[in-house]
Amino acid sequence: MRISLFLLVAAAAVADCYGSKYSSPSKRDLLVRSKRRWVLSTIELEEEMDARYPIEISQMYNDKIEGKDFRFLLSGEGVPDVFTINENTGAVFAHKKVDREQKPLYHINFDVLDRKTGEKLDKELAFDVEIQDINDNPPKFSFPEITVDVKENIQERFLPVTLVVTDIDQENTDNSKFNITMVSQSLAEPKIAVQQLEGGLAKLTLKGCFDYDKADKYKIILQAKDYGTKPKALSSTAVINLNIVDANTHQPTFKERQYNGEAIEMETIANVLRVAVEDKDTPNTDAWRAKYFFIAGNEEGNYKIETDPETNEGVLSIVKKQNFERTTSINLQIGVKNVEDIFVCAGTNPPTDRANVTLKMIDTNDPPEFEKAIDNTYLKEEAEPGKVLFKPKVLDVDSNVTRYVLLTDPADWVAIDSKTGEIKSTKRMDRESRFVDKNIYRVVIAAIDDGQPPATSTCTVKIHLADINDNTPKLVNNSAVMCGNKVNKVKVRAKDLDADPYSGPFHFSLGDETLKQQWKIEPDYGEEVSLVSQKTLPYLNYSIPLVIMDQQNIAGHDTLELTVCQCDKMMFVAVESHFQPVLDQLALGCL
Repeated sequence: MRISLFLLVAAAAVADCYGSKYSSPSKRDLLVRSKRRWVLSTIELEEEMDARYPIEISQMYNDKIEGKDFRFLLSGEGVPDVFTINENTGAVFAHKKVDREQKPLYHINFDVLDRKTGEKLDKELAFDVEIQDINDNPPKFSFPEITVDVKENIQERFLPVTLVVTDIDQENTDNSKFNITMVSQSLAEPKIAVQQLEGGLAKLTLKGCFDYDKADKYKIILQAKDYGTKPKALSSTAVINLNIVDANTHQPTFKERQYNGEAIEMETIANVLRVAVEDKDTPNTDAWRAKYFFIAGNEEGNYKIETDPETNEGVLSIVKKQNFERTTSINLQIGVKNVEDIFVCAGTNPPTDRANVTLKMIDTNDPPEFEKAIDNTYLKEEAEPGKVLFKPKVLDVDSNVTRYVLLTDPADWVAIDSKTGEIKSTKRMDRESRFVDKNIYRVVIAAIDDGQPPATSTCTVKIHLADINDNTPKLVNNSAVMCGNKVNKVKVRAKDLDADPYSGPFHFSLGDETLKQQWKIEPDYGEEVSLVSQKTLPYLNYSIPLVIMDQQNIAGHDTLELTVCQCDKMMFVAVESHFQPVLDQLALGCL
């Protein structure tokens, strides 16, 4: 019975609460018991409501107040600045407008207190005030005005412009949903449009091509408008300024079709001639800067053309010498384009421009030309003097050779005929001379013409000397020390200034047959052999004649001066290590 009575009373309280003209009928304010807690469901309150404040928004009720002296008490969010309660009746009031975008929900606690004792008659009573959205915020662009540089040669599709739009009204409602549209475009062509993307993003699109010569600035106005109706739809605009950056839409053209110049033959010349172009693109940009190139006439790479960065002119230079007798004039064809590739909105690219260059070569006295700048001749060493070694072949296209001169003859072995250039030997030539390098003796001659002024050219004649057997073998060292108390032999080494097959290996023998009882040579063939004593020798000095024969059995006679003595330890070690020449130079004494 008590339960039924409570439900009727609660229902009556709820009906009385919804009788307020400012409350929403979409939700029910019910008291629901849960673990000894009475919680009133959410109260809805419209934001920015126009009314005479304070206004009553709900009525509190509790079934434990009957027959008792009580009062209501509010606490929590927005109390008492925004919300209060009539402590006697439980009527809840709002005292001013609220903004959902600042706070969408207020959680409020209320207590029922005994008026005399202050004790709570119930526990943990609470309700929520949910602020209902109205369309009071327009969608806004993140930047109301932006300026963007756009290259003239940009292709159709998206422009480099991204816009961000936000609406802070309640999400997923018509108040926060919006549409972005084009309001105006300063010039109708090319066609610029806006494409709306997810997440509040939008991009500008292009159909057609910009033309910098017609317009270099565009002003685009966009509008973002929401779908809200209460109180009305809201909108905002953004301005996009497009600065069109000039691209290469014009080919450079030569100011002249024919250029003429002069050059001195057989000279490399920088800046022999300049060519100039016109270009309607913006100066000092890659769309304007010229790049010159050869179309014809420079197959041998004799010329170079570069761009003057200050004037944009083409600077022609000769990088290889030219001979007048071979070429009296030079005909070149050059082309030009820009550093940046040409852009054509529709159709094919126009052809590159071209011009002709003619260079007249001015004749100078060319020097005589030897058939070979380096020539070779061959001779056996020690040949009889008077032999003709070399006769030059010389061509002079514009004058005559008047004389020949011998410039280099380090050993004074040759002579030259001043009229013919013929070279003859005047002395026997020795291949083993210090003036000969790797069997070659070098002579330099010059030819001088009768031009004005006279011109000269040179030729190096390499005389290759063949070896003959004109040297006999000799000992490398003519003295030695034998440590008689330790060893009974010394090393003997020979050399021959001749080359193979006129040198070693050698055959060694004693020059005196009577010495065979005292000495022997083993082995007797090679570059180096040992002289061995066959019996104990007194500590004396000995002269031992030797015969050394090369591969052609040409004998050389030499004498080894040998000292036999008692050696100290250091000398013995040196001898054992085959440092016999070092011992000789140190002149160590015998003990």
